[in-house]
Amino acid sequence: MRGWGAVALLSMTLAQPIEEATFGGGCFWCTEALFKQLRGVVEVLPGYAGGHTANPTYEEVCTGTTGHAEVVRVRFRPQEISYEQLVEYFFLTHDPTTPNRQGADVGPQYRSVIFYHSPQQKTVAERVKHRLEAEKVFPAPIVTTIEPLTSFYPAEPYHHDYFARHPQQPYCRFVIAPKVQKAREKFRSLLKEAGK
Repeated sequence: MRGWGAVALLSMTLAQPIEEATFGGGCFWCTEALFKQLRGVVEVLPGYAGGHTANPTYEEVCTGTTGHAEVVRVRFRPQEISYEQLVEYFFLTHDPTTPNRQGADVGPQYRSVIFYHSPQQKTVAERVKHRLEAEKVFPAPIVTTIEPLTSFYPAEPYHHDYFARHPQQPYCRFVIAPKVQKAREKFRSLLKEAGK
């Protein structure tokens, strides 16, 4: 019977629907690290979206001329974490008030953007943005754009899991690690370890 129970549990887990969301909040190394720690998130893939060049390379995107933003595609189980929770987390873990920059990273590829996958996602993203503006959560207006996702190009493999693979790299130590730690302290209830 124990074997059948494990099979049933596995079948139930596999049957859970998985949805996708796409966010651009500056350097995708940081955005990836922030989203990977959330419960219900099954995959975070860095890539490029919102541009006019097919199959752009990292070097091309870094010129700021392709129109792409560095983004992450987040695959998640909505029964464990909602899209609305992801959107709010996105807003509160980067600076959505600085056009085309995050800290020292400057250029259109670092813009704050939500690429929605459905009309429902657009509605939720706009609602969260308006609520945060009305509550004056930030000292300046939110400049995050909310756009339809037309294409997504995965980043080169060496960008995947960058923070996890290069924790001692200076950018990871001095920029990403403090942001990840701050998010872990502020959003304990959303972390994969919560409740263990």
